[in-house]
Amino acid sequence: MHKIHPTLLANARTLRRESTDAEHWLWQHLRGRRLLGYKFRRQAPIGPYIADFVCKERRVVVEVDGSQHQEQRDYDQHRTAFLNSQGYQVLRYWNNEVLQQGEAVLASIAQVLQQPQRR
Repeated sequence: MHKIHPTLLANARTLRRESTDAEHWLWQHLRGRRLLGYKFRRQAPIGPYIADFVCKERRVVVEVDGSQHQEQRDYDQHRTAFLNSQGYQVLRYWNNEVLQQGEAVLASIAQVLQQPQRR
């Protein structure tokens, strides 16, 4: 197992403390194996990045994006490409999507978790 850079760990802890309303709502539905019995971690370092939510067992990353992501599309594309190269499937939702259509977001995540494992 490789060592995670201390700065990345500190950033992950800060992000956990300062989660958005949408991240908080989603975490309440993912934590404690509440979605189909799968374990999720929040603000989890993967390589040089911090994933909002990750289910390592199913290699699924869930990202909840705010308006700042409209200005950082290139960064997000590189980040997604890296996560894909590590075997992760990345699901992206907007903050307002999570807050206004939360049950549909959960159903969408559940659908991916129930698909046959990608190789």
